[in-house]
Amino acid sequence: MAMIAESGLEKLTMAALGRGVGMSSGHLAYHFGSKDELLLRTLEWSEGKLGAERRELLVRGGSARERVDAYVDLYVPGAHRDPHWSLWLEVFNRSQNFDDDARTRQAAIEGAWHRDLVALLAEGISRGEFRAGVDPDRFATRLRALLDGFSIHVVIGLRGTDRTEVLAHVGEFLDDGLAVSDSA
Repeated sequence: MAMIAESGLEKLTMAALGRGVGMSSGHLAYHFGSKDELLLRTLEWSEGKLGAERRELLVRGGSARERVDAYVDLYVPGAHRDPHWSLWLEVFNRSQNFDDDARTRQAAIEGAWHRDLVALLAEGISRGEFRAGVDPDRFATRLRALLDGFSIHVVIGLRGTDRTEVLAHVGEFLDDGLAVSDSA
């Protein structure tokens, strides 16, 4: 993951990767077949680790809002060149040419994030922590699009868009969209 994030998939050769991980390029080619497969498997591995963290935060104590904030914190890259998000940039760039199997695998990863967020939002709505009438699926779709856009800005190092600013913007979006009105 670090090697892909550091130099990008285009510049990374199987020989250089093999040297970096202590395997021959032939062995890598045998196991992965292509750079796209290597990329997807690396992303699936990385997402497996993040998925475990995400599932933990969904079941821990605290309010639904605290857990949504923890979800956002996990989602947004830590900084410019974040290795996990660098993988995603490579996937986004190459996915327009993916075959159906690769697209299905990418959709499964994205779907897990979406389903978990929808469940968390629905829980907050049912407990009265979030505004009644919010459609959890639609809100999750908009929130994830906002997170994706901001996350790309953070990972590419776009000036004026750092993690702290992103978390503040997302917090405002959550406040505006989910807060229970005091006037009833």
